Amino acid sequence: MISFKLNFKKNDDSPKPGDLKKNGKSKPEKSKGAQAGTPRKKDILIPYVENTSKTLVKNNGIENDLYVKHDVKRGLRNSNGTGVVVGLTRIGAVDGYKINEKNEKVAVEGKLYYRGYDVEDLVKNVISEDRFGFEETSYLLLFGELPNKKQLAEFTELLGSHRELPVGFARDMIMTAPSANIMNKLARSVLALYSYDPTPDDLSIPNVLRQSIELMGHFPPLVSYAYQAKKSYFDNESMHIHNPLPELSTAENILRMTRPTGEFTKLEARLLDISLMLHAEHGGGNNSTFATHLLSSTDTDTYSVIAAAIGSLKGPKHGGANAAVLNMILDLKKNVKDITNHKDVEKYLIRVLKGEANDGSGLIYGLGHAVYTISDPRAAILKGMAKELAVDKHLLDDFMLCDFIEKRAPSLYKEVKGTDKPMPANVDLYSGFVYNALNIPIDISTPLFATARLSGWCAHRMEELIAGKRLIRPAYICVQKNYDYTPIGKRK
Repeated sequence: MISFKLNFKKNDDSPKPGDLKKNGKSKPEKSKGAQAGTPRKKDILIPYVENTSKTLVKNNGIENDLYVKHDVKRGLRNSNGTGVVVGLTRIGAVDGYKINEKNEKVAVEGKLYYRGYDVEDLVKNVISEDRFGFEETSYLLLFGELPNKKQLAEFTELLGSHRELPVGFARDMIMTAPSANIMNKLARSVLALYSYDPTPDDLSIPNVLRQSIELMGHFPPLVSYAYQAKKSYFDNESMHIHNPLPELSTAENILRMTRPTGEFTKLEARLLDISLMLHAEHGGGNNSTFATHLLSSTDTDTYSVIAAAIGSLKGPKHGGANAAVLNMILDLKKNVKDITNHKDVEKYLIRVLKGEANDGSGLIYGLGHAVYTISDPRAAILKGMAKELAVDKHLLDDFMLCDFIEKRAPSLYKEVKGTDKPMPANVDLYSGFVYNALNIPIDISTPLFATARLSGWCAHRMEELIAGKRLIRPAYICVQKNYDYTPIGKRK
């Protein structure tokens, strides 16, 4: 283990490309005192964008009735809330409702299938056999069939052999340009890997498969090193760098590389492994996977596709929701002295729904889903494992807090907002608890989601290249009326 602290200089006094020049030599800028009264570019820009943004809002608004008039499937959603069918897939299926003869959604217990296998069966099997399952899940998603022992061992060894990043990559691409947001750094790192690939634009399936396996191997150190750089530069904390070990599983390497001592228990690694399994795939219609299909249909390179998927997952309405749960729980604990006092917790949740607490969004994070109506199978699996972890970590009060939110918050939605929309606990509620119990920083909660979902993204990318073979090109109706051109001298 290497433990050290980098002292980055945030105010570098060295000459910049834009400095004044005299006799061919760079001349440093004058001090702030000498520049008094001369506004800098950024000082001019801020009031400009604040004023002109009002014009943007005025000229980009579209009336709701126009969407109805033109029968637009806003958000690619049908009028009954179901998703518009835009493709076919063999990789994953999400069952959360049925459609009756009246074209109405009928609530059913949620089910999630990977390549036709119930994810609950996959998890139960690895638990009963006391082994890690994420690598097997990744193989299943990529190749469409369960591996035998030899195939799994070979695939796991391949992933382990590609944990190490290219020579100098961590120093040049991560440590010298840290980011306050690990998802941002992850996307930039993936794009940078393009330059280290001898055949980055080759779209043959063997080459794309090679790229996929290499990326799956690289993601744990990419996330871990980006987090360590962020800690040093932005949080003023010590950096702890651990090399990945090829013989360890994905979950074990993540825990090893993100913790100062690199130590972890078997229970911790197994629970993180199951969490990765549950996040690996969620059908072709989720935003980041659809982005994978969308970009793959253009025949662009693998690195551009995965970077775009990361950008999609970063959004708080998608993968960023697990971080939102963690932040909400932190805010709850600041405002409720005793989290076992359910009356006080309920008062807090009501304030959240009214937009008076937490982030003002009016949302209780960890509840509701676009597809699941009665239950999210991933949440049910994680809840069972989370309780075991809660006992081990002496966090039963925190676990019971999540249990209370799951049971009481849906009825509060109806009481406060008058909505009858189903609000089952989703995977983010208990994955947030699990990450907190595992001392996984909020900063890497969504990057871990990306690490898991990478398997599904790569599988969908290859499916698009093999079966899609058509540029995805949806249509937009322009509702802007036409004008005659006005010469500049006659404009108001």
